[in-house]
Parts: sequence; C-alpha cells; structure tokens
Amino acid sequence: MQFNLKKSILILERTPSVLQEILKDLPEDWTTPNEGAETWSPFDVVGHLIHGEQTDWIARTKTILEHGESRPFDPFDRFAQFEKSKGKTINELLDEFERLRVANLKELQSLSISENDLNKTGMHPGLGPVTLRNLLSGWVVHDLGHVAQISRVMAKQYTVEVGPWTEYMSILK
Repeated sequence: MQFNLKKSILILERTPSVLQEILKDLPEDWTTPNEGAETWSPFDVVGHLIHGEQTDWIARTKTILEHGESRPFDPFDRFAQFEKSKGKTINELLDEFERLRVANLKELQSLSISENDLNKTGMHPGLGPVTLRNLLSGWVVHDLGHVAQISRVMAKQYTVEVGPWTEYMSILK
C-alpha cells in the first residue's frame, strides 16, 4: 500500500481507543509484566507512546516542513518513560496518551500537508535523510508495532496456563 495521509490518520486516531479497550481498569498483573530483562510492559509502552506524542512525531514533522535537512531532528529518548511514568496509573497514562494524540492529529491536519510536502526531507540523527512520508508512515507502523507488542506481552502471561495449546499459539513463540 502506498502512503496516504487520510488513511494513515484512520489508524493513528484509533490507537488510543484500542489501548483504552485493551488496558483500561486492568490490574497491574496484566499491565506491568514484561518479557524479561530490557523489555517493556504494556505500562512502559503507553509511557513511551506519550513521550513520542510530546517530543517526536509532530516536532519532527514541523522540523522537516520548516528547516528541511538544515536542522537535524532532536534525538529521541526511547527510555524517558521509565522516569516520566513513575507514580502514575495505567488509566492516567491512557488518558494522557489519548489527549495528546487528539491534539497532535488536530495539529497535523492544520498543517495542510501537500503531496509535495511529503517528499521534503529532514535529517534524522541516526538514519540520515528521511522524507516526511517516511516519518508519517513510521508513526503508523510504530503504533501498530506497539499494539502488537502489548498483545504479545499480555498473551505470554498465560503461556503455562494454555498447556498443550502452546503448540498452536504463535504469539507465544
């Protein structure tokens, strides 16, 4: 599928409600386990998504539109959520993510991005030149990847409990 901003927004606008449905009001034994050392729990993932809403996608979109490659993107701290989410509940994080996403999509739409804008490039600190199309496609794939990650981490809580069905449960492998 080729990138289409309207179709991308259809995914981006649904992510908060998908996460609300999966995680809201669940006890911590569903939301805080991870897959082992240096992996993330659903709680961590939502915190990470919040940090991205605050510092990544829209900020980088504006950098591309305003500066092109002349001003590199600010580096993104992929682990900021561990400090920023301390003391919060999963429900608080979900509500904050939803609020930020709604505001960011409103801002994205206000930019009136054209087909020519999608071909403009910015400078990623690690990847080098990237187009706005790459960035916005990445935002969609990033969301979908984290929805899948949350589902996988949660499914693994029942790895032992499914018994012999483990053989048929590809999410557990």
